[in-house]
Amino acid sequence: MSDRIVAAEVLLTSPGRNYVTLKLTTADGVVGWGDATLNGRELAVAAYLREHLCPQLVGRDPGRIEDTWQYLYRGAYWRRGPVTMTAIGAVDLALWDILGKTAGLPVYRLLGGAVRDRVRAYTHATGWETAQLCDAVDAAVERGFTAVRVQTGVPGLDTVYGVGRGPGYEPAGRGTVPAEETWDTAAYLRHAPAALAEVRAHTGPELALLHDAHHRLTPIEAARLGRALEPVDLYWLEDVTPCENQEVLRRVRAHTTTPLAIGEVFSTIWEFQQLITEQLIDHARAAVTHAGGISSLRRLAALADPWQVRISPHGPSDVSPVAMAAALHVALATPNHGIQEYMGHPGPAHEVFRHAWSCVDGHLHPGDAPGLGVDVDEALAARFPYEPALLPVARRRDGSMTDW
Repeated sequence: MSDRIVAAEVLLTSPGRNYVTLKLTTADGVVGWGDATLNGRELAVAAYLREHLCPQLVGRDPGRIEDTWQYLYRGAYWRRGPVTMTAIGAVDLALWDILGKTAGLPVYRLLGGAVRDRVRAYTHATGWETAQLCDAVDAAVERGFTAVRVQTGVPGLDTVYGVGRGPGYEPAGRGTVPAEETWDTAAYLRHAPAALAEVRAHTGPELALLHDAHHRLTPIEAARLGRALEPVDLYWLEDVTPCENQEVLRRVRAHTTTPLAIGEVFSTIWEFQQLITEQLIDHARAAVTHAGGISSLRRLAALADPWQVRISPHGPSDVSPVAMAAALHVALATPNHGIQEYMGHPGPAHEVFRHAWSCVDGHLHPGDAPGLGVDVDEALAARFPYEPALLPVARRRDGSMTDW
């Protein structure tokens, strides 16, 4: 490809929540869009792009996608980490977008074509009381979802990850200092198995139920929870324990047959390597943006496939519709894709990021527009300025820090 990148720009906008977007423009006027959103650390990624990567991109051949990925990853002495990999992911998405638009094809066609007709999705249901949670599950089923993540309140706690007191749930709070929450693992372990059993009794056996422990447990606590939830027949139990020490998953795996999903905070394939090759997990949860883009996610899927591990990317509202599009193109073309998380986005976000992808009856499709199929209304985006927002932190009842 003789065309060259002539401009690299970073946009910050907050249409309901903060997003960071990379815009690459070629000499032929083709625009590629990439998502660079990292919840609570948006400005760090924006600065990394503006100050370090964007100057290196101008003049490069946009068609050399893999070479650019290697250049930005291997060429940097300080590498890996969520800020670096989210920035690289944004570049990668924008280059695939340009390639698709230049070829006149949706990205999934460039990845080998569809291996499925649509992408199964799961959404979130929350309720402080079990009755409220069951009502929320019913509402998701009425929308066509066949898989639902269920999160419940815990008696004695005022706040619990994943559960809002009102409609919807947004963990990041506006401001420059994070909110502090109180956590009690023993109370959670006493309550969660019985609450989820009630939900299963309410729904019957067909609906896929998922649950997220959000890194709060030690390995033996995680093993205990996984065993207690076996009668509930979860589709997966997510993020049972922090995985900086990946060998701890051997203890969990030895004590429960509940499927495990891990990895939404991972940023490279190396963090998944042991978990996959020892079959310590069933689903790799890498986000297409935070783990280095489409090119990186494809490598992860290739590693996972012979070990019978599925990729089921992270897809909260804090990745923009650009990242959702990229995840769906990969999902449609990847045989060992499992399920796609879909929280949805604030209404204004759909207006700023006009997209070809759709959600119908609990299933997603990237659409057939060239490239990723997302166009950004820059004038409208400018009407939603960035607002500082941070994820909360958590403390145990004695005041000591615990994992959020």
